[in-house]
Amino acid sequence: MQDYTTIRCDVGDRVGRILLNRPEIHNAFNDVMITELLEVLSRLASDEDVRVVVLTGSGKSFCAGADLHWMKAVKDYSYDENVADALELSKLLYAIYSLPKPTIARVNGAAIGGGTGFVSTCDMAIAAETAKFSFSEVKIGVVPACISPYVVRKVGEGTCREFFLTGKRLTAAEVEQAGLVNRVVPVEQLDAAVDDLIKELLSSGPHALGVCKDLLENVPSMSLEDAQLYTAKILATLRMGDEGQEGMSAYFDKRKPQWASPQQPAD
Repeated sequence: MQDYTTIRCDVGDRVGRILLNRPEIHNAFNDVMITELLEVLSRLASDEDVRVVVLTGSGKSFCAGADLHWMKAVKDYSYDENVADALELSKLLYAIYSLPKPTIARVNGAAIGGGTGFVSTCDMAIAAETAKFSFSEVKIGVVPACISPYVVRKVGEGTCREFFLTGKRLTAAEVEQAGLVNRVVPVEQLDAAVDDLIKELLSSGPHALGVCKDLLENVPSMSLEDAQLYTAKILATLRMGDEGQEGMSAYFDKRKPQWASPQQPAD
């Protein structure tokens, strides 16, 4: 992986770990970070050695949202420039959401505004119990626009009406109850909890996980009639594919499938 100025990415043990790396401003994002994240996500998506991607923040915060210095410049953009700028953020959010590999938000500290949006685009999130959250955009006269499709999908319209309209500060326990994060743990247990989740994901078929993400994105918008043929074709294709054949054979042979321990022979 190449060097970046606002992020770091380390790959090892089948995991890509992206670190938002601007701790001096609580990992606030700007146009440079958006560009670098888009690039690294594209690289990880095509890297067959990477099976899981973890997103976290450097220092005490996860992500404080948009960089205020960047926002000051954006304030003077024309309408067309604003649309183009906001579209890059939308592209990034969709790139995280649609990555063909499981994504985990390791929420080590405050996730504010767009930072909370990053959490919502990940498949799963584990947060330190000291982490704070807020959709604070209304406090400066804007709205959580680009992140809203993902947050609404994750926690529902009713909850978003409260969170978006009040912009209030939320505890980790509150967002866990709302469904934004899957689990809250003491900060000293955060890495162990993420590692446990990674272990579960690595035991599953990598192609199946990618197809499962497609299924989750597409099925909710389908009628039940349309979903019948769509899901039947997916299942038939997977059953006949190499991964499905190996998985079923391993199950009947009472052994681990080849993907479960690629560094060593199957039992």
